Amino acid sequence: MALLQRKRVILIETESGTSEATVGATDAVQVIDLNITPQSSDVVNRDVVRPYFGASEQLLANTKVECTFSVEFAGSGTAGTPPRYSKALEACGMKESISSNVSCTYKPKSSGIETVTIHYNVDGVLHKAINCRGTFSLVCEVGAIPRIDFTFTGEYVAPTDSALPTITYGDQATPLIFKNGNTSGFQLLSHQGSLASFNMDLGNTVEYRELVGAATDKEVLITDRAASGSATIEAVALSTKDFFAASIAEGSLGNLQFLHGTTAGNKVQFTSSRVDIGDVAYSEMQGVVMLDIPYTLVPSTSSTAAEGDEFSLIYT
Repeated sequence: MALLQRKRVILIETESGTSEATVGATDAVQVIDLNITPQSSDVVNRDVVRPYFGASEQLLANTKVECTFSVEFAGSGTAGTPPRYSKALEACGMKESISSNVSCTYKPKSSGIETVTIHYNVDGVLHKAINCRGTFSLVCEVGAIPRIDFTFTGEYVAPTDSALPTITYGDQATPLIFKNGNTSGFQLLSHQGSLASFNMDLGNTVEYRELVGAATDKEVLITDRAASGSATIEAVALSTKDFFAASIAEGSLGNLQFLHGTTAGNKVQFTSSRVDIGDVAYSEMQGVVMLDIPYTLVPSTSSTAAEGDEFSLIYT
């Protein structure tokens, strides 16, 4: 019987130590653009010498699983309750802090990064990835649903025939279009400009390792982070805001922030005071001159391994 592309589901659960997590119905996450590379290996060619033409056998090493998916950038629907995809955020090195009935805040960290077990079931064929860690990008464009794009790497587990699970979706509110009325409070270097698009790449370096004789023979590590992104805004007179001068001012950092959402439980704020902008370029949108402004998010000397201060995602 043919497997149907439409009948797919992904479940994500935080692991305890290096043990595979038990995944249940309420671990199902509503996603878009779900893709999996069920086997991603390093190919080792034997390249034996023979007195005739022909290929040599290939051996596979360091077999891992890679999975990508996106979630809508929205809250859980209840203030102080994490969105269902919060476990994915944590496995990308985001520290979760919850204020009951008020907010959930996520900041980058450099130690104690959680791992997750991912179940990907395509119409009765179950692919597991264990000890997964990853990275993400936040993508916001006017007139579209803002989203978080995740990329995960995990240890390979042989697939099995397993019926599609009974699932319960929840803690993911209906998203809002990125536009005036839904999105407010935008500032870049204290300039309250007209924003067309925004993106932020967490920039994790994710490494899969297999070593002989190691205490953990297989593992996925996050070994570095360099968050960066860009914003496209409507150009203004230099007397209003000179981003060209700001880009070459050494040691000068500024802010970047916006609030998306209007009701409690479905408001998300991006905020940073550690923005270092790069070379500014012109672009055009509907006959209007725009500025494309790249930026890097730089941690301060007050950052620690337990909590960085490059940026925050605050769900209220």
